Amino acid sequence: MKPIAAPELQTADWLNVDKPISLESLRGKVVLIEAFQMLCPGCVSHGLPQAMRVHRSFNGDDVAVVGLHTVFEHHDAQGTRAALTAFLHEYKIGFPVGIDAPSESGGLPETMARYRMQGTPTLILVDRLGRLRKQKFGMEEDLVLGAEIMSLICEGREAATAAGAA
Repeated sequence: MKPIAAPELQTADWLNVDKPISLESLRGKVVLIEAFQMLCPGCVSHGLPQAMRVHRSFNGDDVAVVGLHTVFEHHDAQGTRAALTAFLHEYKIGFPVGIDAPSESGGLPETMARYRMQGTPTLILVDRLGRLRKQKFGMEEDLVLGAEIMSLICEGREAATAAGAA
């Protein structure tokens, strides 16, 4: 994938943070975005646990993990802030979670549409410069993801070292 600027997240609300965050505010870090729905079996069994492992395994100075609750079906069952708050508490998810802004037209939520996601779970990697480096619908192996994250961390360090030497 040729790096392009990652579209900014369009959110209606945030949980697990004191103030809203943006990709711009996370510039300088590798960002893993895990797009999920509470009632998505693949999200609950694989996507979110993997995001939690990344959150625990990598230094927060290098990697930011962000959840994106993007509801495109079963709105009544999972579309409330209270339901999401309880879900995050129950599954012990402590990283920031944005609630994807609903579409004014009633279609796909705003961020989901901007990224042209096929569904959930969707894993997104953004490099330190704010460029979209990976987007994958479905599951990714932990070793592959860890290697890709480490590569992006090292890529950023190499660029900073080269800039300092110039």
